[in-house]
Amino acid sequence: MLEFWALTSKGVEELLAEEIRGQGGEIVKVTMGVVRFKAELRTGYQLCLWSRLATRILRLIQSEPVTAESDIYQVAQKIDWPQQMSLRNTLAVDCVGKHPKIDNTQFGAIRLKDAIVDQFREETGNRPDVDRMDPDVRFQVRLDKNHFHFLQDFSGPSLHQRGYRAGQGEAPLKEHLAAALLKRSGWQAEQPLFDPFCGSGTIVLEAALIALNKAPGLSREKFAFEGWPGHRDAVWQQLKQEAKAAERTIPATVQFWGSDFDERNLAKARQNAARAGVAAYVHFEYADATALKAPVSSTAGVIVTNPPYGERLGDLPSLIPLYSKFSLALKQHYQGWRLAIITSNTDLLRALRLSKSKSYKFTNGPLDCDFTLFDLTEKQVAVSSDAPALFFSESSSFGNRLAKNVKQLQKWAKKEGISCYRLYDADIPEYNVAVDWYDGEVVVHEYAAPATVDEQVSQKRLFDVVNQVPQVLGISSDKMILKVREKQKGTSQYQALNKAGQYKEVSEYGAKFLVNLRDYLDTGLFLDHRITRRMIQQQAKAKTVLNLFAYTGSASVHAAIGGAASVTTVDMSNTYLDWAKRNFTVNGLTGKQYQFEQADCLQWLSRCRAQFDLIFVDPPTFSNSKRMQDSWDVQRDHVNLLNMLTPRLVPGGKVIFSNNKRRFKIDTQALNDAGWQVKDISAATLPEDYKRNPNIHVCFELTR
Repeated sequence: MLEFWALTSKGVEELLAEEIRGQGGEIVKVTMGVVRFKAELRTGYQLCLWSRLATRILRLIQSEPVTAESDIYQVAQKIDWPQQMSLRNTLAVDCVGKHPKIDNTQFGAIRLKDAIVDQFREETGNRPDVDRMDPDVRFQVRLDKNHFHFLQDFSGPSLHQRGYRAGQGEAPLKEHLAAALLKRSGWQAEQPLFDPFCGSGTIVLEAALIALNKAPGLSREKFAFEGWPGHRDAVWQQLKQEAKAAERTIPATVQFWGSDFDERNLAKARQNAARAGVAAYVHFEYADATALKAPVSSTAGVIVTNPPYGERLGDLPSLIPLYSKFSLALKQHYQGWRLAIITSNTDLLRALRLSKSKSYKFTNGPLDCDFTLFDLTEKQVAVSSDAPALFFSESSSFGNRLAKNVKQLQKWAKKEGISCYRLYDADIPEYNVAVDWYDGEVVVHEYAAPATVDEQVSQKRLFDVVNQVPQVLGISSDKMILKVREKQKGTSQYQALNKAGQYKEVSEYGAKFLVNLRDYLDTGLFLDHRITRRMIQQQAKAKTVLNLFAYTGSASVHAAIGGAASVTTVDMSNTYLDWAKRNFTVNGLTGKQYQFEQADCLQWLSRCRAQFDLIFVDPPTFSNSKRMQDSWDVQRDHVNLLNMLTPRLVPGGKVIFSNNKRRFKIDTQALNDAGWQVKDISAATLPEDYKRNPNIHVCFELTR
């Protein structure tokens, strides 16, 4: 009897142990990702050929007890390596695990390789060659606290690679995990199988291969044991012939089908089916999983699927309604079926409004996932409501408050002539989000929760928020964008999120602006400065205006619309300066009187010799951009900045200074000593939609 180690993914171990027993193996030990078993050589071959759940089969050569001081080279010398390979064989060596004397696994592999080749050199005067890519034999040492386990790679490259999948969808499910899901779902080979998010078709194809009893290893060109001196080729050839003869025939009616919303995935699925030799038994079609039709089969079957579940909180707005509508379609057409879903975000399952029957833990690549089963009984499908499924009943208070705010602010906004404004700003402390309306679309900012709030509770509250916003505002879910706003630590205030490149036009007080709701944490327009911008418009006529830290130039636009003699716009970012120029263009503002300067504002001020009637300065709270000579902190540095403006201000001129640092304290005494008169206009410039949370806005007028 030999001892083998079968490797697999976390969560598949017990299923693999059952599969090994079915082939005649005797289980020795089951640990995370590893099933150790004893078996004859024939059984080892059989599992390489037939296992649908293992990723690799290793043959144990020897386990040696070790201490913290043990060296791989010395321990490996205890093994008779010429019994494991011949001099003419090429070899490769791997090392897995940790040990106090091993700096890294590459070093461990080198020490084992040295032990093997030195032993051959001492006995024969020659050494075997190393071939890392395609060796005749590959050895592995696995390290743990008490043992070095020396193993031979028996199967070779991962057994999940069946050979049929050349192309895969965006979120590929490995073949062995697909087979494990089918097993856990309770699906039987004679039952219909449907995957409504089929991607490149792996689940559907594995089901067809199981039903046809096709040995997954038959398509493999070579196994690692074929280069091993102990290989018994006659036994192996006999097993392959038996595997070919064991294939079943099934009715040519479509029992296995999948659908997807991406034609590229479907093309890959059809190609994979042809390579797997099951094209006659599977069917793939273009379909929206939220608008499913009646099933192809009149017999109830099993739905096994790997729907999108997102790795970012920002994915929630589109995924919640996807799951909800998918569930409604299932309830309408699939009564009597079983639904089995794998997801890394179990909160999304809440949107299905179904009671689960069982749940299992798996890993899908780096993600910990739940595989949950639902029986679509008559009672289950009777529950079909479009109302959001909330985790907490008290979450309805958020929806009620949002609805109340909308009613109050819509008429006000229309009267004011503004198309974007804040609807909600952490009005209820437990629902710590801001909700901003942008002319038919809405941005939901989640503020970072305090450390005292349980992360899971916080995410469930966010789920409830996102679930209610589209319904309260009467918009589709694709019109809602979710962003997470965290405290800025050592970074610029402007962060790029992705590059969708979608801009839309909004308006306020006669000015038009381009906003980008998806690409950045901020949208290009600070809504709380709306009154300040209008004030600049009202005061700018025939004046020279300077806008420092201009961002996208919204204050500059208002100054130009107000009839400014000239407007100079300064910002360090070319991206935002180009954006400012586009804002001028959409307002029909052109001419040499509008100047745009790309520069560090502090350095620009130090070399500027022009003077201005009106200066608007709205610096970031903090910045340490690589383009700046020094870091910037508005609380620490504001007096120095404002004093730099003294020579740039014409006699009788005015500075409007604003920032968004919470608990900012202007140093009035230091500024008075420098000759400034300071007037706090924070309350006067606070817009109606921000009066619920005035702490985020400060604004001052300074004259000399």
